[in-house]
Amino acid sequence: MRDFVCLTPPEVETMKELVLRLGREEKGQDIAEYAVMLAVILVIVVGTIRLIGTNANNVFSSVASSVQ
Repeated sequence: MRDFVCLTPPEVETMKELVLRLGREEKGQDIAEYAVMLAVILVIVVGTIRLIGTNANNVFSSVASSVQ
């Protein structure tokens, strides 16, 4: 059977500081924000390309049929 280790007050305070510091740290939040921005930009770009691609195809087809 294992013996349980009791935490002394200085160790408890160190753990509290660690948890509080991890909550305040913002490095991971920056990465998540960049990922969300990239996803939004990609959705806009893909949507725009699909819209322009369809319209451009219609225009080129119209011009090609009027030239013939």
